[in-house]
Amino acid sequence: MIPAMPICRAILALSFLFSTCAFAGSALPDTPAGTLLQAWIDAFDSGDETRIREFDEAHSPEMKPLEETMAWRDQTGGFTLLSVEKSEPLSITALLREKDSEWAARVTLSLRPDDASKIAKLVFAGMPVPREYAQARMTEPEALAALSAHVDELAHKDFFSGSVLIARRGKILLQRAWGFADREAKTPNTIETQFRIGSMNKMFTAIATLQLVEAGKLALDEPVGTYLPDYPNKDIAAKVTVRHLLTHTGGTGDIFGPEFDANRDTLKEHADYLKLYGTRGPDQVPGTEFEYSNYGFVLLGALIEKVTGRSYYDYVRDKIFAPAGMHATDSLPESVAVPMRAKGYMRVHRAWVSNVDTLPYRGTAAGGGYSTVGDLLRFAGALESGKLLSKTLFAEATRSQKGPYGFGFIVDGDGASRMYGHDGGAPGINGSLRIFPTSGYVLIALSNLDPPAADRPLGYFEVRMPLNR
Repeated sequence: MIPAMPICRAILALSFLFSTCAFAGSALPDTPAGTLLQAWIDAFDSGDETRIREFDEAHSPEMKPLEETMAWRDQTGGFTLLSVEKSEPLSITALLREKDSEWAARVTLSLRPDDASKIAKLVFAGMPVPREYAQARMTEPEALAALSAHVDELAHKDFFSGSVLIARRGKILLQRAWGFADREAKTPNTIETQFRIGSMNKMFTAIATLQLVEAGKLALDEPVGTYLPDYPNKDIAAKVTVRHLLTHTGGTGDIFGPEFDANRDTLKEHADYLKLYGTRGPDQVPGTEFEYSNYGFVLLGALIEKVTGRSYYDYVRDKIFAPAGMHATDSLPESVAVPMRAKGYMRVHRAWVSNVDTLPYRGTAAGGGYSTVGDLLRFAGALESGKLLSKTLFAEATRSQKGPYGFGFIVDGDGASRMYGHDGGAPGINGSLRIFPTSGYVLIALSNLDPPAADRPLGYFEVRMPLNR
C-alpha cells in the first residue's frame, strides 16, 4: 500500500541535521518578513477557512488549494514557534513545532522585493523535534496516563479512531480502543477489531522471503530472472536482486497511480500486477539509492509463489501467522465478509467519508491486509524469540541496509532508543508497529482513519517512555 506519513517522515528525518539556533527562544522579529510569517501562523492556527482564504488572497494568491491547507491544519493542529534561525528584512527562516505531534518544520519565507506585502516563497521541511526542544522523559505510569489522556483528546476531536496497545517484555501495560468501526451503524471499535494495515504487510513478506533464503530456495544476491525466467523486462530480470527488492533499492517503482485506478478491480493476484507493470524498466541503477517501492514487494510475493508452488497468502498463513498465533490476520478479498474488520474513513472537505472506492481487490505482498493489535503483539514476540527466523538473519533484517531500511523493516535509533518495525497507510488506513529491543517496549496503534492517526499516539508515547532497562 501507499506508505503512511510516518514512513515518509522517518525517511525524511535522515535528510536533516540539527543546529543550535542563534535566536532560540525569541519571538518573531518586527520585520516585514517576521510580521507576515506571524500573520500566516495566526491565520493557519485559527482553523478558520475564511481567515485563511483572506490571508492567501491578500498576500499569496498562488498558495496551495484551501482544501489542502485545511487538511494540513487538521493534521498538524497548528504550529508553535521554537526559534528563529535566520532573519533579514525580506526573508526569514524559523523552526516551528506541530501542536498535535512530535514533529517540527523548518519554514523559509521570502517576500517580493517590489512588494513586501506579497510572499515570493513559503517552504516547509518536516523533521522530528530537535533534541534541545524534546519532551522530558516520564516514569512509566506517568507516560501511560499521559498517553491515555492524549488519545482521549484526539478521539474527542475526531482525529483518532482505533486501538492502541503498549507492552513491555511481554506484559501488556495499556490496551484500549476508541471510536467506531462502523460510523453509520455506530459499532464501536474494540481491541478485537481488525484494521487494514497497509504496508505493514511488508514485514510478513520480508520474513517469508528470508525463511526461503534460509531454506536455500531463494538467494539474496540472485536476480529476479533466476526465479522468473520469463519476466518481461530484461533489465529487471538480470540486474535487480532479492536483496534490492527487500531494501527498496531496485528502482522498481510504485503500483499506485492512473494505471492502478483504471485496473483496480481486475488486479486480483500478484501475476496480474506483473502483467500490468512487468514491461517497465528500473528507474535507477539497481542497488544505488533507497526509493520506496510497492512494486518491489509485489515482485517478492511472486518469487515466494514461484519457489514454493503455493499462493503467497497460503504460505504466510502457514509459516508466519499460525506459528505466531495470529488468528485474526489475513488478506482476504474485500468481497469476503470479515465481521470484525473495521470500515475505513478518509477525510474529504473536512468530513470523514468511506474509503471503499479506493481499496484494491485484496491485499498483496506489498500491503493491504488486516490485523489486530493483539496479533501484532504476538508477531513481535515471535520475531524476538526466533520462532519465525534465525536470530542471526533477523539481526541483519533489522539493521540499516540502506538509509532507514533493513530487510522489510524500518529501522531507527541506537542504544536504548533503537527501534524496528513498520508503518502502513492509505486513505482511511493507518497502522504502526514499533519494537524497542533494548528497553523492551512494543508500541502498536491501528486506525481506520487517514494517516497520521496511528502515528500520533505512538509518537506521543515514544518520546515520553522511560528508556531504562
